Amino acid sequence: MAMYDNENTVVKSFDLTYISEHLQQAQWAEFIELKKVLTALYKRQGRPVSILDIGIGNARIPKHLSGVKEIWDMVAMYDGTDNAQACVDIASKNIADLNIADKVNAYLFDGTKLDEWSKKYDLIITTWFTAGNFYPDDFSFETYHSSGKILDLSTNEKFTTIFKNAYELLNEDGALLIGACYIDNDSTRLKQEESYKKMGMTVLTSEADSFTATKEGFWSQRFTKEKLQQYLYFVSPEKIHFTPLDTYDYAMQVFISK
Repeated sequence: MAMYDNENTVVKSFDLTYISEHLQQAQWAEFIELKKVLTALYKRQGRPVSILDIGIGNARIPKHLSGVKEIWDMVAMYDGTDNAQACVDIASKNIADLNIADKVNAYLFDGTKLDEWSKKYDLIITTWFTAGNFYPDDFSFETYHSSGKILDLSTNEKFTTIFKNAYELLNEDGALLIGACYIDNDSTRLKQEESYKKMGMTVLTSEADSFTATKEGFWSQRFTKEKLQQYLYFVSPEKIHFTPLDTYDYAMQVFISK
């Protein structure tokens, strides 16, 4: 079963009852940084900002943006994609309930095909650790644990394809915002495992891996700054900026200017 195919598991992954305090605080920290980026773009452009959200999930970001008029007035339109129908269904219901469908749309769409997307945007985002969910197509949840092999993540073709294509969709002077991203260290790995176990999942990976995967088909990578720069080879290093989202090396956000 692929990640987010099971609607019950998806609902649980959005339920704060099952989400650890580390995750909740990282969620709010990345949102605060997002508001700063949105405000700066709005002031620099002198007009409302168009946004593409890769992995809209349950529409959490437009929900909170629209809750503050001063911020929502800075948004011209908000498109969200997700490759899981369960997420699109939840997001669409929340968008309707919030009465923000005049600006917000959720689409079932595979991020690896963004080169086929026709619109351009001022700001393209991915949030809530979505960037770590892009696992290789040939990864097997059924056999990885017993194979004895360690997955080589010196490259990640899916990650690079998605964000290279996203970068091409930016308007001049636009920005790409990636985060939160788990930081690759043993302490973060243990926190990841704790979070998945709290949701009733079975962890398949070990301390030798730079990602955490579960029997239920969830997969989330951890990153170093060097690895992210390697994956984002198509951008000049001076255009990539890292923002810590806490004081204990758990998560970071990546800002990339056009």
